[in-house]
Amino acid sequence: MHATPVLSILGLLLTILAGTMMVPMMVDVVMGDPNWQAFAGAALVTGFVGVSLWLSNQHKNDRELGLKEAFLLTNGAWMLIGIFGAFPLYFSSLSLSFTDALFESVSGITTTGSTILTDIEQASYGVLIWRALLQWLGGVGIIVMALAVLPMLSVGGMQLFRTESYETADKVIPRATQLAGGIFAVYTLLTGLWWLMLSLAGMPAFDALAHAMTTLATGGYSTKTSSVGAFSSHTIELIIIAGMIVGSLPFIHYLSLARGGWQALLRDPQVRWFMMLVLIVISFIAFDLFRDGVPLYDAIRLSSFNAISILTGTGYGTANFALWGDSSLTILLICMFIGGCAGSTTCGIKMFRLQVLAANIKVQLARLLRPHAVVLAYYNDRTVPDSVMDAVMGFFYLYIVCFVILATFLGLIGLDFQTALSGAATSLSNVGPGLGDVIGPAGDFSSLPYAAKWLMCFGMLLGRLELFTVLVILNPLFWRR
Repeated sequence: MHATPVLSILGLLLTILAGTMMVPMMVDVVMGDPNWQAFAGAALVTGFVGVSLWLSNQHKNDRELGLKEAFLLTNGAWMLIGIFGAFPLYFSSLSLSFTDALFESVSGITTTGSTILTDIEQASYGVLIWRALLQWLGGVGIIVMALAVLPMLSVGGMQLFRTESYETADKVIPRATQLAGGIFAVYTLLTGLWWLMLSLAGMPAFDALAHAMTTLATGGYSTKTSSVGAFSSHTIELIIIAGMIVGSLPFIHYLSLARGGWQALLRDPQVRWFMMLVLIVISFIAFDLFRDGVPLYDAIRLSSFNAISILTGTGYGTANFALWGDSSLTILLICMFIGGCAGSTTCGIKMFRLQVLAANIKVQLARLLRPHAVVLAYYNDRTVPDSVMDAVMGFFYLYIVCFVILATFLGLIGLDFQTALSGAATSLSNVGPGLGDVIGPAGDFSSLPYAAKWLMCFGMLLGRLELFTVLVILNPLFWRR
């Protein structure tokens, strides 16, 4: 393994992160808040480490990035940004422990949205915009990783989206570089559009910017303790619903839309399945609420926003859905695992894997009826290779195993059944709020033991990086020559 090109790129990423810290620092300077010193100090530390890594390894990075280096770079980027992103929170006037600061930072960069802040309004404007920036940067990074990196590494069936021009792992960086520019432009344009719409809908400009960033990133960090429900606006809710759906669809299609092509988005089976699932989930929960005495309009409004928020892994809330009936809670718990489409800012199992699993079930049923027939699985009118089928089956199995192990350990730490179960689901699927009184939409994660927070940080990274990407570097074979 050649670590020098990896260290050089990680140094560059940390240098960029240090520059990004200047934004919340200037916000606090303008607002006259002394918290600007926390961002200045964190930027100096991060910048020093980043520039040192970059310069000390730059003259040695002429080697191509191989398979092992690509795995190491992907893990290192999210881990280091999570660690250094915690410094401004740790140095701020919030008086957080490093564990709490790290939890908030990792939750931000992985676009999870779980928070340990009990009174968000007490945080400075700089801290609030920093939380939003972490999720926004995590969102665009996830898109590039899903479109360029994971298909080359054949992680969890993502090779299904591999382009013919970039078949090998040593093309990861060129591919990511080519995609990053277009994706970043589209992502920024959409964020600006949602900022404008939220501002016109009556949300204050600062809140509108923060919510636009975390909506498109499907992250869910809000500037209010009561989340989006604090604004009591149906128009704002509709705009955010649209933003969460946009963030859950494959961003590669938005590049086609920018060039005038609509057909790719409309013909993508992921998109059709996702939209049908959204309608089905909303209908079931709305019926359950209406049956419990909620007026029909309110039932549709509450189910639409909160169901889409959980299904997309955003984590916003307009109601304490932990108080809803058992049927609705069961559906929401299942929705935590699903997520959106591949190539979006969402996490979870993803729609294309569910489609591949459904195709495999169809094949197995057909073989039972006609044992000697040759039956093939198809996805988007193309035959699904055995390697993709095996990868998807392995991912699904590993996802369930990781969820069970994570929930078991959270239970052993001392969390109650509902908190442990939903805490494992929300961490692994990067959703945000869990269920129950402790970590539900009306609660937060501050009261959890430190051991639980560290475990959930690992779960958030594990889910965000598609399981295999993290677990492969824990295999001793990975480090052998």
